[in-house]
Order: sequence, then structure tokens, then C-alpha cells
Amino acid sequence: MTTFYVITLFPDSMSSYLNESILKRAIEDRKIKVNFYNPRDFTKNKWQRIDQKPYGGGPGMVIQAEPVIKAIAKAKGKKKKVKIIFFEPSGKKFDTKYAKKTAKEYKNIILVCGRYEGIDARVKKVFKTDQISIGPYVVTGGELPALVVIDAISRQVPGVLGDYSSLEEERISSSDVYTRPDLFTYKNKKYLVPSVLLSGHHKNIDSWRQKTKKR
Repeated sequence: MTTFYVITLFPDSMSSYLNESILKRAIEDRKIKVNFYNPRDFTKNKWQRIDQKPYGGGPGMVIQAEPVIKAIAKAKGKKKKVKIIFFEPSGKKFDTKYAKKTAKEYKNIILVCGRYEGIDARVKKVFKTDQISIGPYVVTGGELPALVVIDAISRQVPGVLGDYSSLEEERISSSDVYTRPDLFTYKNKKYLVPSVLLSGHHKNIDSWRQKTKKR
């Protein structure tokens, strides 16, 4: 079983996606597991405050290092082989190759979700981490990137999709897909399925898929 340990201030923000469809079934079937660790639970002050103004000035607040470090340490425990992923816009671009390699080599994956202006950089000095970005843009927090990574890696875990051929990256697939009926009319205009997909000629179908995949 592959276990994800998510370090986040807002664990409830992820529950809806994890409790639906394929990931829900994967969790129920014990193919994957998702645990949450909130840095607020590792603070020393009664208000559970975890953010402070940044040194050097600037807008916003920065999440303190110590609560995050303690949360990671708790998640890591005594496990020897753990992948720790730290989300940041300037990180290495996440892709399917990274997901496949991680799924193959690691059963325990810690995902560190930032908020506000980020997390004190000293966390990365305490632990060996992969700095990862899911794209050339900035989102409000690390929870969405964490869900993307959980989804992409989980698909690579044997049994999660049920059938190896369900992995689009392992077969000839196209961004254009069609289903029944083969013809429908909308506002007096007819919309047809490409005839090659109705031909039963698998070589021609694969060729069509390859061409549309490259568009």
C-alpha cells in the first residue's frame, strides 16, 4: 500500500476530492492511504498560531519552520525510505515520468503544502526534499498541487485503475474521444463520430489516434 502524508493547515479542503470516484475506491481497497498532519497541532502557543511576518520585510505572513518540521518528523517516524515533496512555484516541473518513478520506488510519500507567503526555508535544510511545481502559475496553497500529485501517483499503483490498459500513457490514445450515439443533431446541425472509429480496423484506428494525439 502506498501512503501519502499531507502536511497542511486545511485538511478538510481536500476531503471532497479524495472521497469520490477512483481515489475513494483505492482507499477503500487499501491500495493507497492518505493521512493528514496539521502544523497547528505542533505549536507551543495556546492560540495555535503558526505564521509570522517575514524577515527583511514584505507583504503577507510566513509559516514558521518549527511546527512544520515537527509535523514532518511525526509523519516520517522511523521509516527509512520516504519521499518528501515540497511545493513551490520555482520547483521542478511535475510530470508522469516523475509520478511513475516515485510510485515504483516509494511506499511513503510526504507532501508539504504551503500557504500565505510560503514556509520558512529552513525546513528544506532539516529534511532532504524535492521542490516540485505543477505548472507555470501560482495557486493559493499547496493543497491543489498535493491532490494533483496524489492522483497522478495513485494511477501508477498496481490495482488502482483495475486494468493496466486504462493508463492513457501506456497505450495509443487521443485527446478526442467519442461514444454513442454515432450521430446527433444540435440546432439543425449534424455531428458525426469519425468514420474510422466505426470501421473496426484497429490499425487505422491507432493511426488516427496517433495523429490526433500530436495535434
